Amino acid sequence: MRLLLIRHGESQANAERRIQGWFDSPLTEMGRSQMRALACRLQNDSWNVTALYASSLRRAAESGEILATALGVPLTLDERLREYGIGVFTGLTWEEVEERFPLVAVQWKTSPRRAPIPGEEGDFVFRDRLVAAFEDIIAAHPTETTVGVVAHGGTFNVYLKHLLDLDIDIRGPFTFANAALSVVELERWGPRIVLLNDTCHLANGGDR
Repeated sequence: MRLLLIRHGESQANAERRIQGWFDSPLTEMGRSQMRALACRLQNDSWNVTALYASSLRRAAESGEILATALGVPLTLDERLREYGIGVFTGLTWEEVEERFPLVAVQWKTSPRRAPIPGEEGDFVFRDRLVAAFEDIIAAHPTETTVGVVAHGGTFNVYLKHLLDLDIDIRGPFTFANAALSVVELERWGPRIVLLNDTCHLANGGDR
């Protein structure tokens, strides 16, 4: 099976440089334009996407709707694909984090492993719900199909770390721009990452 991992377009909170997590922010006009550009790419490159799944958070759900309408495929929303529950950081700018939680902010900047955040979801809880969601998606489709998943940078970071058997609680190591396309092929002998954080479809428009 081929999985297209698609980060949502620019949200209003992205434009305001807010830490989102479960903060529910709509797409900006830039974000909608980004997703239309990606839809054109998927059509022109003949990916033959048969189904789309999206996080239930508004920025991902709206991105998925744009793609599903353009491609003429069904869209299923799944809460398990949501971004990490970031606790007290939700909806704050980094300047607000530094002001309200200075010790946590210093640890966040200096530690190779992410500092604990009050009220956060927890790395392993996050991983387990994502893995369950992806396993259900994979089981629902024949092995020769291409399925798109529209979600978040944190979602894809943790899922790829799981596939590659990396430590869940280390930083990164992947980054995903708004409307970026990544492609994973699930072979019998293991996963192959054939495209990562590709935004060539945004050549005529910036991403954030």
